[in-house]
Amino acid sequence: MKAFFRQNRLFAICGILAAAIVLTAVFAPWIAPHDPYEAVMQNALRAPSAEYPCGTDQLGRCELSRIIYGTRASLEMTVTLVVIVFAAGTLLGMIAGYFGGAADAVIMRLSDMMIAFPGMVLAIAIAGMLGPSLFNTVIALAVVSWTKYARLSRSLVLKIKNSTYISAAVVTGARTGHILGGYVVPNIIPTMIVTAALDVGTMMLELAALSFLGLGAQPPTPEWGLMLNEGRQYLQTAPWLMLFPGIAIFIVVSVFNLMGDGLRDILDPRQD
Repeated sequence: MKAFFRQNRLFAICGILAAAIVLTAVFAPWIAPHDPYEAVMQNALRAPSAEYPCGTDQLGRCELSRIIYGTRASLEMTVTLVVIVFAAGTLLGMIAGYFGGAADAVIMRLSDMMIAFPGMVLAIAIAGMLGPSLFNTVIALAVVSWTKYARLSRSLVLKIKNSTYISAAVVTGARTGHILGGYVVPNIIPTMIVTAALDVGTMMLELAALSFLGLGAQPPTPEWGLMLNEGRQYLQTAPWLMLFPGIAIFIVVSVFNLMGDGLRDILDPRQD
């Protein structure tokens, strides 16, 4: 264990920090000093103090408590989004790469159509049509994000499709499901996992961006992007309303990005 920590110090440190972030989200009701939904108008726009370490918002709600609860909302939606695009993209890419023919043509042409549009612009359009909510932003971003996983998965499958061990499995009469599950998936999954880990920070930023634009979380949900949106009109009089949620986003995104880098070094040491 000690040798692992010495050899993978970046991953170990960021893994501990990521675990702390996850625990903060899980135990938010016990960690938050105040009710994040309780509005006390006489406490509105209080500067940071001992009672309210991050100040209060325009409705007198504890900003620290809302940031802590925002960890839960941000992580839940980010993990949901990454799992959806990882599963859908990897499966579609495997089908396109292994079976080829019409399946490959349809999936890749659909992928090309999605890539032809700027991803964030298309996500904004889809979220706008579906209506503002966190769930709808996850759907919108999933629709525009699966293509990267599909194309990567397809390229990896094509690389190993004609390998000797897969040809031998086909000759011996192994079923397609067994070949995919026993030979193809184990060879492509490390690279796919690394890609998903590196995407956690990006997905979190995109979800926060849509919430900032009013397409994601809706009041009174404590969500970092929404908190930035609500605090922008008080930037001069109460800068802490944007400062602390921005710091939270920066820290969490940085931790998960660095952890993804460390995981890449472990699972795919051939990459520099």
